[in-house]
Amino acid sequence: MPNVSVIIPTFNRAHLIEESVSSVLSQTFKPKEVIVVDDGSNDKTWDVLKNLGFSVSESQKKSLRYIYKENGGVSSARNIGIELSSSEYVALLDSDDQWKPTKLEAQLSSLKKESFSCRVSHTNEIWIRNGIRVNQHKKHGKNGGDLFEKCLKMCCISPSSALIHKSVFNDLGGFDESLKACEDYDFWLRYCAFEQTHFVNEQLTIKNGGHSDQLSQMYWGMDRFRIFSLEKLLKNKNLSRSKYKLALTELILKLKILMNGSMKRGKKDFTDELNKKIVHFESLLDNE
Repeated sequence: MPNVSVIIPTFNRAHLIEESVSSVLSQTFKPKEVIVVDDGSNDKTWDVLKNLGFSVSESQKKSLRYIYKENGGVSSARNIGIELSSSEYVALLDSDDQWKPTKLEAQLSSLKKESFSCRVSHTNEIWIRNGIRVNQHKKHGKNGGDLFEKCLKMCCISPSSALIHKSVFNDLGGFDESLKACEDYDFWLRYCAFEQTHFVNEQLTIKNGGHSDQLSQMYWGMDRFRIFSLEKLLKNKNLSRSKYKLALTELILKLKILMNGSMKRGKKDFTDELNKKIVHFESLLDNE
């Protein structure tokens, strides 16, 4: 089986990080290395990880590595970990989530059966909100194959479930560090615009939500960030005409939703700016 590096970005989650890391250390398929990138924590994160056997080292000889950096956001933390990783595959895990023990083994075994034809794999999930298990809505259902159209609507791959061939980052770049949120939406959109996605239909990833430090809880009008990603994607000259039209249609829809929210909040200048964009992009759509 190929080697796997696990990347865990974290910020002030000393109360959660041990459970996440322990779920990695208990995997039936052992990763080559686990890299925790601390994005400027000022709590007891290092104390917890030190007790778990982590070392403050960038040496690839260490299997449990702790990297401390100044606060720059989850994308910068992930990107540093990915750059330092030494395996063929990278597995991402957010520091408030966990894996079932067979998560990596199941993904690699399934990928092997399919001759590693896809460069990104993800799994089904268990959702926990404020300590209580909740059911996903139908629109959040996971699957594989061509996910581009679904990716336009929402982020349909959870970073914590993703196993990614490192060549993907060489080809696409890392997570966009300019985005305050929806950086995962942006990344999967760039990938799914051109490639198929592998899927293991087992609930092997445990997603925890509801706490106040989640990015989705910190900003109003999350479509602002998705709009930025869609505008960026439309500039890609390799995008097929059919996918260009789908992306353009979704961009206009998201602009209208955001404009309505902006109007309700009395943000006149921002509303006017959004309206101008809508007129511009609708003219492009008319010419398709």
